[in-house]
Amino acid sequence: MSVHKKLMQARVKLQSIEMKKSGLNKYAGYSYFELGDFIPHAQIIFNDLGLCGVVTFSTEYAQLCITDVDDGTVIVVTSPMAAAELKGAHPIQNLGAVLSYQRRYLWMAALEIVEHDIIDSAPAAEPKPEPKPEPVKKTPVPLKMEGRDDKSWHLIVEKEPGDSSESWITAVVDITKMGLKETHNEGEVMKLFTNNRIIFDRLKLEDVERYTALMGAFKTRKEELKG
Repeated sequence: MSVHKKLMQARVKLQSIEMKKSGLNKYAGYSYFELGDFIPHAQIIFNDLGLCGVVTFSTEYAQLCITDVDDGTVIVVTSPMAAAELKGAHPIQNLGAVLSYQRRYLWMAALEIVEHDIIDSAPAAEPKPEPKPEPVKKTPVPLKMEGRDDKSWHLIVEKEPGDSSESWITAVVDITKMGLKETHNEGEVMKLFTNNRIIFDRLKLEDVERYTALMGAFKTRKEELKG
């Protein structure tokens, strides 16, 4: 009987045994097989079938060599080495963890011991909450705001103490529309806007919808003057 057939028989025999998972990953919330859960059963089965498994390590690979003691044929299961860094552990303890993990994975691969997919079963990463934009801290509208004074198209908007922002917004919109009606060319429209940009920026802060509508009025007036 070949080593392959004996190994297949060993797998079937092991799968017929009810084994309990004693390992527990508390973080991800799943149980897993530790070496002590299946190695004693595997060794008895290997002995009955005439198989011997020996694990060896190098700096690059870990290997499980399964030999048919009757005819000397061999199956080798190989795994690349990896490092472990356990919190608060000494280097020799980290090495011991690596060797234990490698033995476990080699034997599980050889005997086709099935566990759930650790990656799929791990808890999904919680989406990071999107940062909420901080509300813009608005200072009260000044009692008097005026545009750049270059002796033309210079707006002055005033409000009385205690007046609401709404009354100031209405005043800005009304006086600007009056100014647009007085423009005679595109250059004057642009002068009205650029000279009073500080006022319009404040309007945008107070009421973005009415600011947008007013900018639409500027565009409409420019189109009218093109004709």
